[in-house]
Amino acid sequence: MTNSPAARDIDTSRPHSARMYDYYLGGKDHFDVDQQAAGKVAEVFPAIFVCARENRAFMHRATRVLAKEHGIRQWLDIGTGIPTEPNLHQVAQAVVPDAKVVYADNDPLVLKYAERLMRSTREGRTTYIHADFTEPEAILGAPELSEALDLTQPVALSLNALLHFIPDAWGPYDIVARLLDALPSGSALALSHCTPDFDPETWQKLVDIYISAGTQVQVRSKEEVGRFFEGLDLLDPGVAVGHRWRPDEEPTATDAEVSLWTAVGIKP
Repeated sequence: MTNSPAARDIDTSRPHSARMYDYYLGGKDHFDVDQQAAGKVAEVFPAIFVCARENRAFMHRATRVLAKEHGIRQWLDIGTGIPTEPNLHQVAQAVVPDAKVVYADNDPLVLKYAERLMRSTREGRTTYIHADFTEPEAILGAPELSEALDLTQPVALSLNALLHFIPDAWGPYDIVARLLDALPSGSALALSHCTPDFDPETWQKLVDIYISAGTQVQVRSKEEVGRFFEGLDLLDPGVAVGHRWRPDEEPTATDAEVSLWTAVGIKP
């Protein structure tokens, strides 16, 4: 897989959102250009490191809740990003060893490191699709998906820190609806999404930094994030700031530092 043209086609001339996120998390899979851009973000919003950590922590909690309380055994994680342990399958398989996870991302660097996402338990399974969220039919039609997941049984669609990179002009609401339409009753949607609700001025500056670096960004309000869950049954506490969605311990960060709306919904 790492010998594919896409894996060799890594653009290091300009920053990439996935590599910047890796930097925020303290990873090592980024380049100087990413660190420089991330530094500009941190100058404007020093809490970006808190935001990134809380986003990751929400993914862990949501995955555990779906596995423990709702019997989910299958995940489709789109916009996976650069692998950071524990990855989603490691969290899920720690609860249910036979969990199956399909990862999908369009970043060549993620493809390069995809073998990290393949270290499944013996009972479970993981696989990777090099595909773009904006082309849902390519994801749904990928042989890797049908080989790994049984789409007659519930699947959790995981979209963490992805949708704020999909502007309205690209049809994110329609794409999410299309993906959910392909999944049976009892399936779930779990997502996190950056928001300007607590500090609009700062977040406009952050959006400008990303756009000037060549990455489209559209942060959304609580109401706009809630629209992704139309027709689903929201789990308590509904749409909540990331660190307040079923926290493992009393939150210490402020809502403005986290600036993420998060939620999990079940398809009736």
